[in-house]
Amino acid sequence: MTIPYDEALRERVRGHLTGHDRRVVTDPAKRHAAVAVLLVDSEVGEDRVDPAPVDDWIAGRPMESGLDGRMVDVSGGAAFLLCRRASHLNSHAAQWALPGGRLDPDETVIDAALRELDEEVGIRLPDHTVLGLLDDYPTRSGYVITPVVIWGGGRLDPRPAPDEVVAVYRVGLHELQRDDSPRFITIPESPRPVVQIPLGNDLIHAPTGAVLLQLRWLCLEGRHDPVDELEQPVFAWE
Repeated sequence: MTIPYDEALRERVRGHLTGHDRRVVTDPAKRHAAVAVLLVDSEVGEDRVDPAPVDDWIAGRPMESGLDGRMVDVSGGAAFLLCRRASHLNSHAAQWALPGGRLDPDETVIDAALRELDEEVGIRLPDHTVLGLLDDYPTRSGYVITPVVIWGGGRLDPRPAPDEVVAVYRVGLHELQRDDSPRFITIPESPRPVVQIPLGNDLIHAPTGAVLLQLRWLCLEGRHDPVDELEQPVFAWE
């Protein structure tokens, strides 16, 4: 069942973020980045199709039976924007990601998230649309990511930058509450559990998967469980 995009949801999310004792990661060896968790409205059945071959979508990753890497049947009601990164990028090519990037000198995480939102998907929003921050997530590739939750105020019209983003999807928040989500697996390379968030016909891994899990747990359900120790798959370590 879809989640209505209304003022009640906006205030629920804001209240949960305001009442959360945010976990901050301080690591001088890592660079600081921010991602935009943009909440927008959507309609059932408006899913689009990536303008790229399926081999580029999965970037050589082995796929489980029944999964093909497509983001289908995910729209409807309150949603967040999810990007498919371009396949020619030097790092994390063709992976699913939230709009974001590293902070410029003397830039705040809010400034960076709003700037990246504008640069990557062509949506410009003011500071007062920010509802709050999720926990920092330290990545294996050398970053500390701060997720910034933003209220879009409607459907909006993403215009992805073709050099960075292949496609932008509106993914209904209800998809985060599927019965088969979240999933946790073990890998020999780490004692920490790897998190997987099933969406459409694919699995979203950390760091994006960890951010989306906290979006569900904290913003929708009011749970304060940590996600910063959840592991990434080995292909995302570089």
